[in-house]
Amino acid sequence: MATGERAPEEVRLAITGMTCASCSARIERKLSKVAGVESATVNLATEKALVSFSSPVTVEQIVAEVKKTGYGATVIDGAGQRRSAVAGSAQPGAGALLEKLRAMELDRHRARPEPSLAGPEDHLDHTPAQNVLKPRLVTAIALTVPVLLLAMVLPTFSASPWLQFLLATPVVFWCAWPFHRAAAVNARHLASTMDTLVSLGVLAAWGYSVVELLQGGMHLYFEVAAVVTTFLLTGRFLEARAKDSGRDALRSLLDLGAKDVSVLRIDPQSRVTGEVRIPVSELVVGDHFIVRPGEKVATDGVVLEGSSAVDASLVTGESTPVDVSAGDEVTGGSVNSTGRIVVEARKVGADTMLAAIQRLVESAQTGKADVQRLADRVSAVFVPVVLVLALATLVGWLVTGHDVGTSLAVAVTVLIIACPCALGLATPTALLVGTGRGAQLGTLIKGPQVLEDTRRVDTVVLDKTGTITTGALQLRSIAVRGKLSKKAALTAAAAVEQGSEHPIARAVVEGARLAKLDLPRILDFEANPGEGATARIKGTEVTVGKAALFERVDPELLEHARNHAGTTVFVGWDGVAQAALTVEDTVRATSEAAIARLRALGLTPYLLTGDSSSNARSVAEQVGIEATNVRAEVMPAQKHEVVTQLQQSGRVVAMVGDGVNDAAALAQADLGLAMGSGTDVAMDSADIVLVRSDLDAVGDAIGLSRETLRIIKQNLAWAFGYNTAAIPLAAFGLLNPMIAGATMALSSVLVVSNSLRLKRWHR
Repeated sequence: MATGERAPEEVRLAITGMTCASCSARIERKLSKVAGVESATVNLATEKALVSFSSPVTVEQIVAEVKKTGYGATVIDGAGQRRSAVAGSAQPGAGALLEKLRAMELDRHRARPEPSLAGPEDHLDHTPAQNVLKPRLVTAIALTVPVLLLAMVLPTFSASPWLQFLLATPVVFWCAWPFHRAAAVNARHLASTMDTLVSLGVLAAWGYSVVELLQGGMHLYFEVAAVVTTFLLTGRFLEARAKDSGRDALRSLLDLGAKDVSVLRIDPQSRVTGEVRIPVSELVVGDHFIVRPGEKVATDGVVLEGSSAVDASLVTGESTPVDVSAGDEVTGGSVNSTGRIVVEARKVGADTMLAAIQRLVESAQTGKADVQRLADRVSAVFVPVVLVLALATLVGWLVTGHDVGTSLAVAVTVLIIACPCALGLATPTALLVGTGRGAQLGTLIKGPQVLEDTRRVDTVVLDKTGTITTGALQLRSIAVRGKLSKKAALTAAAAVEQGSEHPIARAVVEGARLAKLDLPRILDFEANPGEGATARIKGTEVTVGKAALFERVDPELLEHARNHAGTTVFVGWDGVAQAALTVEDTVRATSEAAIARLRALGLTPYLLTGDSSSNARSVAEQVGIEATNVRAEVMPAQKHEVVTQLQQSGRVVAMVGDGVNDAAALAQADLGLAMGSGTDVAMDSADIVLVRSDLDAVGDAIGLSRETLRIIKQNLAWAFGYNTAAIPLAAFGLLNPMIAGATMALSSVLVVSNSLRLKRWHR
């Protein structure tokens, strides 16, 4: 290792064995105490840790410390990577990659970049936790149902006790293994969580029942052990499903990029330039690659040849495809709409905008504090207290002259009555009912961890394209010069645009169709990619496109273009522009009322978009958002920064968006809401998905989230209250295991009934 003068190094670790927020917190505490470790952030959702360190500690020692804490750890990035001093290279190893690529560019060596430095995609291909838990849950349900029937309906059947034993034993040992394993790991490190109490309660109920069965007793509690396991596995499965969704966001970002690309290469023998298809991972800075209509731009670069319209809406949020020609920059992941272009790669791998968005999403998810369930927070005190009480009860009854059997029965009653069955049901049942009701209303709440901040949210940041607006271009206005009618201008423009595939052209043609115009036949159609198109109508050459195509444009038409939001094209002949047609993204019919409702909920709306200022102001005025709360021409990284700045000013922020450009901001916000009509990346990064394409669903989502959280807290209060009141009764022998099992079941019924009230929720 170098001296302290060298920049700190960072290493990313894949962590296994975490079951709750207390696990990630314990790892962070242990690592932070190691000499040389400057900071450690453990992400429960992605099961990764980012550790910043310097001499004298090594990567091997960091891994060993995690393992000593009781969890698995493997290095993702190989050796620790020094923090890059290259501007814009926020990811570990990005500077080393740049240096390597520059060397490649000098000698034109076409080597593949180191995969270990690729970034967030590392270790994404693994079996989701929910898939591991699902077989155990299905088995537990299949075996628990007959155990319950035997215990409740056929308790006097001669073979019933042994059948209960045979059916419950696999549930207790195989299905409940995750709880037993976590309890054992914690015990080895003198720690305890709710897993400890679950494991002890299940084993105590099963063990007591086995002893009773062998002695010919009738007080059997196999169904208690089976039901507790099944209910808590259900909760763990729901938690795992929400956690796995964090990885889906990064996986979707990877899918957005191109997989291979046509690169121009010089044949070393013939010296003839030709096309070679290579994986995108083999691109280096300086390569020239071809993008045909309909293909994705492979990486960030500059257009060398050709012109086209590039749809960058998923990456930059621009509602209208951007015309590009030689000298213009293009972004990797955007889609080429019309012409063939040749692009020089300027950034590759970890330095591209798409990779930067990936890093922002992962960074935001890591930096956001996971909301710990109240049960996990209290378990640090609750579990040890229950264990001490059970032991004290056993000792107390023995020293007061009671026999071992009676003393053990009372102690087991304490464990059974304290077993957190209702506690385990409190969150998942409310979540299940709440999400079911949400689906009916067009919202999807991903998990209990997203609910706590909904009551405190005071600011809602709204993306424009695809959120407030439909994302579809529509003809909005026509201005003409002289005596030319608007009908004639639209007829001429639409006739020419019939031959073009450009989105603006389609909007003009659709406008003519809605006006029920008969379009004349055209001849000699010619497209000018990036500029416009021309065609002959009844012998006259008609031009549609930018003002630069005309020798003269009436000042009134130019004024019209400046004063109207959207994109304006001109139509004319003989070198003179005769009319101006403006197309604009359309505001959803429900957006104005939906934003008014958000104000009624106590939220201040902001408009955040990568679109132009004029378009943003126009939309804000239509839906009632104050001009001071409009942020236009904002790039993806800046969207993330705007949300962060609002949070730093003391606001609790909800972000609503639908595109890749919104993903980092959605993850950073206290509450992220994604429109269901948007991209998978946005939906995976968000906390709540709005299934229907209606901004009014935001109000439903926040209202239902707040009510679901209230129900969860009521359930937790009852569950803790029940345990607090029942444990002393059990310790003094006022309850037997049978009554303990019955009251525990009653507690569960009350929790479920309270959760079912969410089915009747309405705004």
